[in-house]
Amino acid sequence: MRIFIYLYLCVASLSLTGCKKNDPDTTSFNNTQEFKLAKGADISWLTEMEHNGVLFYNNTGEREDVMAILKNLGINTIRLRVWVNPVDGYNNLTDLIAKAQRAKSYGMRLLINFHYSDTWADPGNQTKPLTWNSNNIEVLKDSLIQHTERVLNTLKQAGITPEWVQIGNETNNGMLWPAGKASINMANFAQLISSGYQSTKKIFPSTKVIVHVSNGWDNNLFRWLFDGLKNNDAYWDIIGLSLYPTAQNWATLNSQCLSNMKDMISRYHKEVMVVEVGMSWDQDAACYLFLNDLITKINSLPNQQGLGIVYWEPQAYNNWKGYTLGAFNNMGKPTQALQAFKE
Repeated sequence: MRIFIYLYLCVASLSLTGCKKNDPDTTSFNNTQEFKLAKGADISWLTEMEHNGVLFYNNTGEREDVMAILKNLGINTIRLRVWVNPVDGYNNLTDLIAKAQRAKSYGMRLLINFHYSDTWADPGNQTKPLTWNSNNIEVLKDSLIQHTERVLNTLKQAGITPEWVQIGNETNNGMLWPAGKASINMANFAQLISSGYQSTKKIFPSTKVIVHVSNGWDNNLFRWLFDGLKNNDAYWDIIGLSLYPTAQNWATLNSQCLSNMKDMISRYHKEVMVVEVGMSWDQDAACYLFLNDLITKINSLPNQQGLGIVYWEPQAYNNWKGYTLGAFNNMGKPTQALQAFKE
């Protein structure tokens, strides 16, 4: 009996202490029998477009819900951004829940993208929400935790479980500047990432956490940032990438992106996911080739550690807000580019 108790305590101790989530020995990849490539679309603009009278049509010219159109084209995942206190209300918590419920009604998988800002967060803009006016890292961590848990608890109460949560958007140089600017204080950035990670796992233990960096072809950038996070004991599950090539350079960037993804898997023992792609809507033949090739490359990664690909705002058309990298034509119909997801 004494031996049994000793063994039990040893096992319990291991389960409680364990290795950190970014330790190579503890990473678990998808079970081969259960794996399904995420083929996604970020359609966060959808409700604003609809409220402004924008209509969508399928390939036969019939007016249809854009989620139904995308699902029929092979899309199985919806990515949605959330801002803290946006001026016009779009992409706030209420708007997020409405879109997430629609995605659930179509049987879509869900990726929630926290910007931790009142507006766009990207490599050149990581502005704190207006109400998060402190530069004290402990105060910012607390604000981030409260916001993350509030959003995720509201999703949970609505019966919605995201498969992935993204902590920050295109955090090439950290987030919540200046306190979380990685080039100034990588340790602060790592604490913010870990706070978001732990908040996510508190509400949804099985949901995987993504850290997202743009320029998916730039291995030096990725090594610098993720070495910094690893060396500062940050927690994360998946490395997210953006890739926005042109009709002229997509083949080169895809090859560089593949090399980078392989290096991320080998160096950090993490899964990878291309969470943003796009190309000019009127280059749809080239975009089709780009997407088809990138999907093939993601599928070629060892042990199914390439989780999927997400097109950013494919439904944007007719120069919506000046954005021209969608995959619908000016008649509101999907272009040839999206056929790559179906095939």
